[in-house]
Amino acid sequence: MSRRSQFSREVINKMQVKLPALSVNEAMARAAVAAFVSQLDPGVTEIADIKCAVSEAVTNAIVHGYRHYEGTGSITVNVSILTGRAVKIEIKDKGCGIPDVGVARTPLYTTDAAGERSGMGFTVMESFTDALKVTSKVGQGTTVTMWKKLSERGRI
Repeated sequence: MSRRSQFSREVINKMQVKLPALSVNEAMARAAVAAFVSQLDPGVTEIADIKCAVSEAVTNAIVHGYRHYEGTGSITVNVSILTGRAVKIEIKDKGCGIPDVGVARTPLYTTDAAGERSGMGFTVMESFTDALKVTSKVGQGTTVTMWKKLSERGRI
């Protein structure tokens, strides 16, 4: 049984934000997701975890998905609040795609010949969420889906 199967599929509320694939829009995506999730009254650590995971996913989509033509594509952020105080976050790009997701998810793996990237993107996302799924097709783009269960302290 996968960790993501523990999450409800029943959506209480959802939002979508589509942004140009520009590095400056990473902060907007992070802030929009945090503001939307705030209706669940998450703890400080929970909201920080979500912001970090979103930041990493959006940055990687821009840097890697559109590596040779940043700004010409877009990033779509879908956020769903699920029953049971859970959040599902999808970050989608229509960039170059990942030839082998399994290899790309290996800690320290990077395609960055210049050595500026650590190869820890998926590991970071996974460490700040409860479940992570990555799907990709070469030439069509990548979708990163993250799930986070919040503590039993809020209103919903």
